[in-house]
Parts: sequence; structure tokens; C-alpha cells
Amino acid sequence: MVTEQLLTRARTGDGEAFRELTDPYRRELQVHCYRILGSLQDAEDMLQETLLAAWRGLDGFEGRATLRAWLYRIATNRCLNALRDDARRPREPRPAEVVLPEPTRRGEPIWLEPYPDALLDGLSDTAPGPEARYETKEAISLAFLAAVQSLPPRQRAILLLRDVLGFRATEVADTLGATEDSVTSALKRARAALATRLPDRDDVQLPDTPRERELVGRFAAAFERGDVDAVVAMLTDDAWLTMPPLPLEYQGRPAAANFLSTIAFRQARRYRLIPTRANHQPAFGCYLNDAHAPIAHAHGILVLTLAGDQISAVTRFLDNSILAHFGLPRTLRD
Repeated sequence: MVTEQLLTRARTGDGEAFRELTDPYRRELQVHCYRILGSLQDAEDMLQETLLAAWRGLDGFEGRATLRAWLYRIATNRCLNALRDDARRPREPRPAEVVLPEPTRRGEPIWLEPYPDALLDGLSDTAPGPEARYETKEAISLAFLAAVQSLPPRQRAILLLRDVLGFRATEVADTLGATEDSVTSALKRARAALATRLPDRDDVQLPDTPRERELVGRFAAAFERGDVDAVVAMLTDDAWLTMPPLPLEYQGRPAAANFLSTIAFRQARRYRLIPTRANHQPAFGCYLNDAHAPIAHAHGILVLTLAGDQISAVTRFLDNSILAHFGLPRTLRD
């Protein structure tokens, strides 16, 4: 078999053979690390650590599991180790530059970054196992990932391996060095916790449809002209406005209107939005117009969650370092 020939060559130190063996799995392994860690940069780091560990430990691959399952075992455990590292725990949110309104709900700080759709191309070609509960696109949505990030790390990994990737309980137990019973028990708890946080799955939106483009275009036009009433009119009655990792969450049209009026558009602030996509959802690079010069400065990424002809969530990521992953600049000039 070609794979056996590549494996033999890779074990003799042939780097090109190793790349041929592992390249088909790089994209899905990075997304798996992202789902566990919530950070694209951390996922990239863990992917490199995974491949380095696989290269160094290739002689230990006995072929009892598939190469793909073996790589997932390394990646999962590397991510869990990273989550135990103080340096990779959720960062403390920066103090807000203004006093924010009292939120509808105060949650725990969750470190979550958006994931560019450009890096998701081809991911749907990797069919999950028969025991998977979530479709590939649903399992990369911000709502799903935010819910997953609230789980303890081990439960998080088990749920992702079982319900997203469709690995069997015996395979997950082997991956984590656990018993099947403990995996089953942890999965039950993870599913129950997720059920309380995830929205109705009937609201899952098919991306990039004419209806979606029309709604997103109207939102962008209203947001750029600072029309709070028009923006709020597009929201569902129970829409959420969140800003990870800040633990402050605002729900409903009145709360959103108050936040937009007093914070986002205070002092006649105006923005420019550059369309992009993140997590299979419509998104924008957000830029704040300079009142004294023909320039706009980066102001993070804005991601929309849609429910039919309305918007059910607006998620604002204020870390400008993520713009580069979307191919977006730090400044715009007229």
C-alpha cells in the first residue's frame, strides 16, 4: 500500500514522506484544536506541536488504530495539557474604556476567537463518524463553540470526539487513557450542560444565501450610518449582544438599543464595515472612523448569527490582532 510505503520512508527520516502522510489531516486537526482551545493562534501552535510529536514518535505508531486516530490522540492530549498550563487559561478581560451598562447576564470570561471561513475550505469533505450528533458546519458555529468552552476540558474533549467527530467510545477511552464507563458518564454530563446553553437547532442557518446577503447588507448599511433603530429592528426579540472574553451579555432589543446608543455610537462615532466570513457566519472587519483625518482604525471583528430573516446574536471581538488572519489591514484610508 502507498501509505505503508510512505510510513516506511518517514520512519527512516524522510520528511517529504511524513508530510504526504499527515497533510490530509492538517486542516481538520487544526480545527479540532481550535474547538478545544477557542483560539486560532493556540490551535496553530498545537497543530505544530502535534506534528512534531508525531514525527518524533513515529516509531511508536503500531498501526492498531488508523493514522488519523493516532494523530487525533496526540492533538487532543496536547490541547488538554495546554489547558492545564496557566499561560493558556482564559485571559483576564481588559478593563473597558468606558463604563458599560448593567448587563442582562454576567457569565464567566470565555476565551473565544472567530475562525476565518477561508481556513475552513474542504473541512466539510471530511465526513464525521456514524455516531456524530452535529453536522460539521453546526459544530463550528460561535454558539456551539461558546457552549463548548463552558465545559470542563476533559468533558469538552470527549464531547468533541464523540458527538462532532463520531469516534466510538472505545476509541475515545483509548485516546484519553480512560475507561469506557468514565467516557460515557462524562459525555452524558457534557450533553446535559450543552443542552441548557445551545439555541434551538432548528435555527441553524444555511450560509451565503440571497436572503442572508440581503439581510447582512441592510445591517451593514444601518450600522455604518449609526442608525440604532434600523439595527435593532433586525434583531429577534431575544437577541444577544456579547463581547468575548468580557463576561457581560445583553439580551433583547431594549438592552441592545441602550448599548448601541450609549457605547458603540456615543459621541457620533461612525464605523466602516468590511465584509468577511467567520465560523460559517457573516462577519465584518470593523473600523472606527477618525474624526480628524480620512482614515479608519481597526476595531475588531463583528460576527452575526442569523435566525431566518432576523439576527439572533451580534458578537464583537475587540482583539485587533485577529484581523490579520482574515487578510484585513489595521487601518483604512479614503
